[in-house]
Amino acid sequence: MASRPPPDFATLLAGIGRALRRHRLPFMFVGGQAVLLHGAPRLTHDVDVTVGVSPEQVRDVLAACEDIDLEVVVADPAGFAAETFVCPSRHRPTGVRVDFIFSNTVYERRAISRALNVELAGEALPFAAAEDLLLLKLFAGRPRDLEDARSIVSRQQGRLDWPYLERWAEEFSSVDGREDLPRRLQELRSLDA
Repeated sequence: MASRPPPDFATLLAGIGRALRRHRLPFMFVGGQAVLLHGAPRLTHDVDVTVGVSPEQVRDVLAACEDIDLEVVVADPAGFAAETFVCPSRHRPTGVRVDFIFSNTVYERRAISRALNVELAGEALPFAAAEDLLLLKLFAGRPRDLEDARSIVSRQQGRLDWPYLERWAEEFSSVDGREDLPRRLQELRSLDA
């Protein structure tokens, strides 16, 4: 059995970016790949991409997947996306998992417009700004996400836009189960002294 080549993340991310642009899908890289930019370096074997469209546009994402040799890993991508707002895929040559996260909220559109372009493999690729990545990590709230949030605050020492963060944390606190976001944010702010 032949083994897969090790992933070249820069080339993979550049390919994803080109394909999404070809299909006119607004996007930004989030998750572990963005943490590498704004937080503590850590091992990550997947790619998370927020696409600024609703799950009804899953066909456009599927077309982009075909362009870059991504295999969708669920039997009913439209149904799965409608239920979970995610289209999970895997890069056939390397086995790297690539999740497309659908979002067309006011916040996500704003976050995509604030994304920072980083040059990788000849492409300017949008990565979530540190503040938006921090908010997304706090919102997710899993232990790994909270660790990432702390690392972002530590690495960004003195450069975070706290009024922006506080505004959106307060907004997100109206979501069931996220009422403690403003408190968690203030706890993190104490690390930015």
